[in-house]
Amino acid sequence: MQFDKYQHHRFSRRQLVQYASLSGMGLLLCSCGDSSSRVSPIFKPLNQQSDKVRSLFEPLNQSIEELIFQAKTPAPEYPTSAIEPNALLINSFDTTPVINPSSFKLIVDGAVNNPMQLSMNDVRSLPLISMVIRHVCVEGWAAIVQWGGVRLYDLAKLVQPKAGARYVYFESADNYYESWDIASALHPQTLLAYQKNGQDIPIENGAPLRLASPIKLGYKQSKWVIRVTFTNDLVQQRRGYWVDEGYEWFAGL
Repeated sequence: MQFDKYQHHRFSRRQLVQYASLSGMGLLLCSCGDSSSRVSPIFKPLNQQSDKVRSLFEPLNQSIEELIFQAKTPAPEYPTSAIEPNALLINSFDTTPVINPSSFKLIVDGAVNNPMQLSMNDVRSLPLISMVIRHVCVEGWAAIVQWGGVRLYDLAKLVQPKAGARYVYFESADNYYESWDIASALHPQTLLAYQKNGQDIPIENGAPLRLASPIKLGYKQSKWVIRVTFTNDLVQQRRGYWVDEGYEWFAGL
């Protein structure tokens, strides 16, 4: 797999408008929900009919979103003066794991030529990328945050994903799990972050490592990441914790 170029498809304005209209319809049909979740409500299906509609529209919706994503310019970044230090809410999942950074190891494996285990010192030795971006939660709130860390792209250069790798799984210390398409994972604005607003990330925000990116909704941005696995295929019953409950898989912005 080559890492020196990103492939972009060009679409006419008319095509993008048509795709966006179809995608919006799919999002509307897939995003009906209530607040009955034991954790934060994130657009759960109302009933079995919603599940049937979602199963019909999600593949089309996902394909259209991927096309639009490939045609997009980078997401907006902001000056440090725009940071909203108190706006990033903390959504709990199960428990808050406490990880010792000195003994922490990030496993990067799967469909790669060079699987690795990296300490936090190893991670910090890679180029530090800092960006001020908007974190958007599906619940309706947003926050402008400065994140600093290592690009997934730079980790991928180390482990060298195999040609057939199309997805990336993220496993967390609290048993949360997520999966991304590889294009989104290797986007230059996708980080495994260890800094928040210029300081080490607090435990409640995902220390020592969490996903941070302006191109995905908040529930895709796993905290306490302990393993990154490149894979050729998705396990349909294990695409993501909330996705397996009925939320949209691509979840792009």
